[in-house]
Amino acid sequence: MTDMVIEKENVGIRATYLAAEDLKLAASLLYQAYHDDPVFLEIFNSQKEDYEQRLRASIREELGAFWQAKQPMVGLYLGEAMVGVACLNGPDDGLGSERYWHWRLKMLLSAGYFSTKQMIEKENLVLSAVPLKKFHMLSFIAIHPLHQHHGFGHYLMAAVNTVLEEHPSSEGVAVYATTDKYRKFFSDVDYELIKEVSVGNVSGALMVHYRES
Repeated sequence: MTDMVIEKENVGIRATYLAAEDLKLAASLLYQAYHDDPVFLEIFNSQKEDYEQRLRASIREELGAFWQAKQPMVGLYLGEAMVGVACLNGPDDGLGSERYWHWRLKMLLSAGYFSTKQMIEKENLVLSAVPLKKFHMLSFIAIHPLHQHHGFGHYLMAAVNTVLEEHPSSEGVAVYATTDKYRKFFSDVDYELIKEVSVGNVSGALMVHYRES
């Protein structure tokens, strides 16, 4: 773990950028968080027996792409235990269809052609609807199931805001919320609803937190 983002010593909470050795645990948290996400249920066809295997593989490849592109991945810790993680694409990453070719190749091998194609289409649909030129995209966020509803999500979003502050060229942070629970959470932390975006048969809310003037 490197480069402290935010720290609350009085409650034993700290947020740092992830190191390589943290990625396996981060992938586990994200798998739990997105196992029942409507977009992933549709893209990876949850009725198939290998749904969980393909979802795990997709998350691993996504984190690998984040790491190789040196994109901000923040872990939230209670003592030494990771209780949350957030992954962002930066404003100069070349989001969407410009992803690295090896990411696509690995996704094709692990998730299959149709799932990979849908993942790319989903990204392009969401990104094209963001009303900003340079922005961060909050691609993944998770809080450990045993630590939800205790305010940890707000600490994690404070760390996300710090990442935004560290990049003056970014106009804000966008997120695609697919459940009412997430819509309410992001609304509570100052994200504005921009529009509804449909991905296949799933409708989600594109929301944006604007950089303060």
